[in-house]
Amino acid sequence: MTTTTPAASTPATSTTGATASSPPDALSQLSSNFGTFLTLLTSQLKNQDPTAPMDSNQFTQQLVQFSQVEQQINTNANLKTLITQGASQSGTFATSYLGKKVSVTNGNASLSGGQADWSYDLKTTATVTALTVTDANGNVVYSGAGETASGNHDFSWNGTDNNGNKVSDGTYTLSVSAKALDGSTVTSSVASAGTVTQIDMTGGTPQLVIGNMEVSLADIAAITN
Repeated sequence: MTTTTPAASTPATSTTGATASSPPDALSQLSSNFGTFLTLLTSQLKNQDPTAPMDSNQFTQQLVQFSQVEQQINTNANLKTLITQGASQSGTFATSYLGKKVSVTNGNASLSGGQADWSYDLKTTATVTALTVTDANGNVVYSGAGETASGNHDFSWNGTDNNGNKVSDGTYTLSVSAKALDGSTVTSSVASAGTVTQIDMTGGTPQLVIGNMEVSLADIAAITN
């Protein structure tokens, strides 16, 4: 059975090529290899030894494998279409935020014109509260004492670091660390607010542009006109 080996190896090669390529190219390559496979299969059937016929189960299994690969490629192509449609719908939804003032809950705020504003909430009274502002690289640019009473507090930062130097505009993060009298940690949360001026779709997922920073929809806690 000298011709059996080429027939068996052809589907394996096409399967590898199919999964490594993009859906349209993979499907085209699979169709081409499938045609070659059928040609070899027909030749084998015509030239097989009548006294030792080939096992039909082997070819049936190979045909089934081709069908499964083709279905998987079509499924991947359909998923890609759905993802594209979902991103487009998200972009359309994100445009409804344009011109709206939103509350951001990831701790970030935009420093613009030497001004960045946050609010932070202490669940209970603290004996000491430390405020830390870090830049986009995680470097501490400012640290100072915060309010200790329970409830919501506002914090405005003028963009000056602890050495008295003005830092450049951009996105900065406020973190709050508060301790109670017994040394336990006081639960706190940080938020900032700003007006959405643009929607950035270059990354595929819509990002709301607020001043000098970009915010995902998941980080928006509230919207006001």
